[in-house]
Amino acid sequence: MTVYMTVGALDSDTSNAFYDAALATIGWSKHTDFPGWRAYSEGGAGAGPVLWVCKPFNGEPASAGNGAMVGFMVKSRAEVDAFYEAAMAHGGADEGAPAARPHYGPTWYAAYMRDPSGNKISVVHND
Repeated sequence: MTVYMTVGALDSDTSNAFYDAALATIGWSKHTDFPGWRAYSEGGAGAGPVLWVCKPFNGEPASAGNGAMVGFMVKSRAEVDAFYEAAMAHGGADEGAPAARPHYGPTWYAAYMRDPSGNKISVVHND
């Protein structure tokens, strides 16, 4: 593991279903889990960046950070579209449907959403 991110989950089962479906569209899958925690990585290998979906360690309710976002760089516009569709089908909330975002650069194609706990997620293809 070279870097990891965590997002808080209000309901582990709901959040895991969201991430299982959305991350599968870009080749990520679960590589480990235990009560209240699940880790995802590319190919489920546990190498490279890892995303942990978990109940907060302090026992307080999970809440989304204002200005915080987890972004996934993907290989194609089709992966952006598939991720977004899977996220919407599994309890995600739209924050910006897949589209070109020329204000970030001429080839930036992205979608933005919230997971079931309100965490902001982006998925981006940039040629």
